[in-house]
Amino acid sequence: AVVSTQSGHYGRDDNMADLFALIQTLQCLEKAYIKDAVTAKEYTDSCSKLLAQISAAFNLVKSSSYPDIPTFMKEYYLECPAALQRIEEGKPITVKDDQGNISRVVADVTSLYITLCDKLQMGMRAKDELYTDLKCLSEELDRMSSLPPNFEGKTKIDFWVSELDKLSAADTLDEEQVRQMVFDLESSREAFVRTLK
Repeated sequence: AVVSTQSGHYGRDDNMADLFALIQTLQCLEKAYIKDAVTAKEYTDSCSKLLAQISAAFNLVKSSSYPDIPTFMKEYYLECPAALQRIEEGKPITVKDDQGNISRVVADVTSLYITLCDKLQMGMRAKDELYTDLKCLSEELDRMSSLPPNFEGKTKIDFWVSELDKLSAADTLDEEQVRQMVFDLESSREAFVRTLK
């Protein structure tokens, strides 16, 4: 009986270690996608697989001590906010959002347009000050199934993501680029608003 108890104890520890490692892997994958280190297809396939594995691993760990994944992460000081968001949404960021969440996506997109314009007007023009918000804006637009496939606003945002990809973190946009980016952001936002009417 003692051996059996120890075996169960070690098995539970193994399951916890597996869950811990899977969540860390998902966090790394989310960061890699934001940095364009993996393609959208590679990300979507890997993320879908990891989410399924995390769900299965958590079912082996779930107990009164760990009723949910956030509790498990807090208990083991697992700081993986991007992974947690993905787990809570239950799907890769590349998967189109459903209509039930459309109002939240619209709010996020609008907020990102405003944030980027504000940053540029405040003189923030380095890649590391703009890239994350710009990439997030592109991803949020991707999630909106209501937008037409060749939505002009998305094309303009993707152009600037591509341009910033060419720069190192400390590189800055020149005056002409800033003016053009502000113009493109504002026209993209107007096009976005028109699709909501």
